[in-house]
Amino acid sequence: MLNKLMPSHKDPAERGYLRFFYRDWRPTRFGRLWSRVFAWVVGLGLTPRILLTLQVKDRRTGYLHDTILAVASYHGQRYLVSMLGNGSEWVQNVRAAGGKVCIKRGWSHPVMLTEVPAKERAPILKAWCQVATSGRQHLPVSPQAPVADFEAIADDYPVFRIDQ
Repeated sequence: MLNKLMPSHKDPAERGYLRFFYRDWRPTRFGRLWSRVFAWVVGLGLTPRILLTLQVKDRRTGYLHDTILAVASYHGQRYLVSMLGNGSEWVQNVRAAGGKVCIKRGWSHPVMLTEVPAKERAPILKAWCQVATSGRQHLPVSPQAPVADFEAIADDYPVFRIDQ
């Protein structure tokens, strides 16, 4: 079932140094360890404002999980993008939680995430590529590509609007 949730193409980020962090659209053991440590630092607010820690309950265990995400701004709204596609754990957990999550930068506060329909994602994906310099390597489209190229991959990469 997991294969149906993942993009149909090979993860472009599995070359270079990122192959130590991701394999087959999933974080490696080292990638998970790095993410935990970095999520703590991001949660303290010690990184650029573009990063935040998303806190969401695991859909199976109920435990709170922290995930580092880059925030994209588009037309005055803030958005989160899943660089690993629909099979990403945080995406599945957000969907199971009905969008009720917390974001953390210095302190944690509840927000609602609203999933953006695939037909509206392309310009947001392009905006996200401009700020998520390492995350964009997971997309098979160049950050300089026209919005039409992003439309072709929009179904594979969920986007959520942050609503207060």
